[in-house]
Parts: sequence; C-alpha cells; structure tokens
Amino acid sequence: MSLKIIETCVNCWACEPLCPNGAVIAAKPHFLIDAHKCGECLGDFEEPQCAAICPIEGAIIDALGNAINPAGSLTGIPPERWDAVRAEIAAR
Repeated sequence: MSLKIIETCVNCWACEPLCPNGAVIAAKPHFLIDAHKCGECLGDFEEPQCAAICPIEGAIIDALGNAINPAGSLTGIPPERWDAVRAEIAAR
C-alpha cells in the first residue's frame, strides 16, 4: 500500500507536514511519497491526509492509478460541466 504524487504537483508544501508517517519527501520537480513509509493513513485517519489537503485535483493517486482527490472533488463541479461553468463565468 502506498500513494504516489504525480507530476501535476506544484510543491506547495501543504501535504508534507500533515503526513503522520513522514512519507512525503520534498523533491524536484515535485514531491514524492516514500512507499516504505506510506500506510495511506490507515488506522490514523479516515482519509489520506496528503490528499485531503492537496489543492491540485488528481495529483495524488493510489496503487491502481486512481486519483484520491479526483477532478471536481475540490470545486464540486463535475469535469463534464467545466466548459459550461467557464462560459458562465466569462459572461459575467
């Protein structure tokens, strides 16, 4: 079990101090998760803390490649509605 931070990470430092196991590592070009330390917060928290705080949707994935914080999870706007929402905002 281990999560992974992918290239969309912007190194904002939000996740690093929250990891209960110290698995988040500051690196370039983006942060990494030490697979030997990551327990996905099981037993500590209801959800992985790195994904709960991450401001970039889809930047943290599970072992199967599924986003822990998928598109729309922060905004509440489903990805298929984004074009309509952007047009609505631009029309204001």
